[in-house]
Amino acid sequence: MKLLFFRKSWLTTASPIFCVRKLAFFLENDYHYHKVSIGECLLVKKTNDRFEVVIVGAGAAGIGCAVVLKDLGIENFVILERHQVGASFSRWPEEMKFITPSFPGHGFGLLDLNAIVLNTSPALSFRKEHLSGEEYAIYLETIAEYFQLPIKTETNVNTIAALPQGQGFVLETSQGELQSQFVIWAAGEYQYPNLNPFPGAELCIHNSQINSWRELEGEEFVVIGGYESGVDAASFLAALGKKVKLIDRNSSWLNLDPDPSVSLSPYTLKRLEVAYSMGRIELIGDQHIEAVKAEKKGYVVQSEYEQWFSPTPPILCTGFNSSLEQIAPLFDWSNGYAALTQEDESTLTPGLFVVGPSVRHGNIIFCFIYKFRQRFAVVGNAIAQRLGIDPSPLEIYREQGLFLDDLSCCNDDCVC
Repeated sequence: MKLLFFRKSWLTTASPIFCVRKLAFFLENDYHYHKVSIGECLLVKKTNDRFEVVIVGAGAAGIGCAVVLKDLGIENFVILERHQVGASFSRWPEEMKFITPSFPGHGFGLLDLNAIVLNTSPALSFRKEHLSGEEYAIYLETIAEYFQLPIKTETNVNTIAALPQGQGFVLETSQGELQSQFVIWAAGEYQYPNLNPFPGAELCIHNSQINSWRELEGEEFVVIGGYESGVDAASFLAALGKKVKLIDRNSSWLNLDPDPSVSLSPYTLKRLEVAYSMGRIELIGDQHIEAVKAEKKGYVVQSEYEQWFSPTPPILCTGFNSSLEQIAPLFDWSNGYAALTQEDESTLTPGLFVVGPSVRHGNIIFCFIYKFRQRFAVVGNAIAQRLGIDPSPLEIYREQGLFLDDLSCCNDDCVC
């Protein structure tokens, strides 16, 4: 049997770039064609419960790393996803867009900043520079279908236990027990919002709980947190004609650090500038919020010495927790984050690798797709070496700038 893809799209002849439009899927056998759903295409039907590799999470990191395993010729692996492929992106507020621009530079050896697989481009797929979460989820689904990745959806990982003497892992899931020689944790962060940063936070609405900013009733809002998600929320509310107080503990809009992991992106700063020029946003910096209290006509947001009234529930833009906290005992946290080897493997638990935004080495933070995608091949190479598999297929990743194993070159300093 083979899976045929019929697209309202096109392929370039010089490079196998594929694009996303409307897809029809048919399963061909010797006797007839049978139309199947996307879920059927992706669902792992086999009963095998022993794998060489288990990947936890079918987001950008999990799907991208799975393609690396495919390129290495590793077939006995599975992706476990507790919802659906790209679920975190699908849950973004309707108006939220990528802050990193997509642009088709593949003809000159430059991969689209938001691509997770060689020879693909979200920009070409959707003819957009800044994709929505729903659009990016479709991009990930198409990658999964194209490479026929083995995915178990609606499967929650409850526990991971390391077997003695490096003999692998036992994973207890909502669908039963699995065993694997290696585990790649790619669960991401968006599904783990920081909901309790201070007393009274339960009176607020976290930005990850918003379906659309248009659905919020009221004319005045207080947004707590001034990094990317906070400015995103404030900018959309201002665009809808609302008045917004944006409160941040560090005045992020004044941070000139060249690393977008710790400062606002140019795209976000421009949006803030436009909203501020319309007189709809009040910027309140250097204020650490200590509590939110309910009053008869609204809410009071308090810092140590000041307070602000909001007639509507305050919007929490306080970020997200690392999904690694779900398996915290398997890591060394002495530096405040999960310690990893140069191959992104837990320093405490051999065989447990991490990919995605939770990867950190000192001051180097891999929180954007264009950053953490450069480590997929590093993890793939480590696993290939231990399985006795030829890692030479990964040379193309190195040539395309997707095999970053020398972190000494990571520097955001800019002289201009």
